[in-house]
Amino acid sequence: MRSVQALVVRDLALGIRRPSEILNPLIFFVMVLTLFPLGVGPSPEILARIAPGIIWVAALLATLLGLDSLFRTDYEDGALDQLLVGGNHLPLMALSKVLVHWILSAVPLLILTPLMGLMMHLDWAAIRVLWLSLLIGSPLLSIIGALGAALTVGVKRGSVLLSLLILPLYVPVLIFGTSAVSAAAMGLDYNVQIAILGAMLALALSLAPLVIAAALRVSVS
Repeated sequence: MRSVQALVVRDLALGIRRPSEILNPLIFFVMVLTLFPLGVGPSPEILARIAPGIIWVAALLATLLGLDSLFRTDYEDGALDQLLVGGNHLPLMALSKVLVHWILSAVPLLILTPLMGLMMHLDWAAIRVLWLSLLIGSPLLSIIGALGAALTVGVKRGSVLLSLLILPLYVPVLIFGTSAVSAAAMGLDYNVQIAILGAMLALALSLAPLVIAAALRVSVS
């Protein structure tokens, strides 16, 4: 566990020293949500109706920006080989990398989400559900993205392949996340969608570190 804590602290320090790790997803998220009303018009009714899907898609695409380098830096400098041959618990190490990616890419988006929801004319009830759905769903995006990054870590210019691999896996998260917000906006019950997202997250946290570790071993070998 001390090794895992040291890896988390190291990766967070490296991410903070590279402001683009934090700013690029944040700027992309804000730009998409700022420019989109220019294409569909400023009507509050239209924006409020499409806001759940637009905000979720923008958050999903923003998390893609830093995925290609999730394991690639460690792969290129040999640190990943040391983790593979050492006595460290590789699934926990993989989970720590996912945690760092979520902190650097998703947490800033969560902070800005209420403001973006207001800009898209969502009411406060829908904004609360939107924030909750992103809080539960964004770790799923990082976990699924880490699996794709592990499979393509040894592939040169694998960012396109990475997107093709993981975008279909994002569809269930996107469906339940947006439907929860839409239900809240219409005054309907949204607990089922939130519960399904929570169950998906619990399952992913249980199994994904093992799958990511196996994918890393296959990619590096």
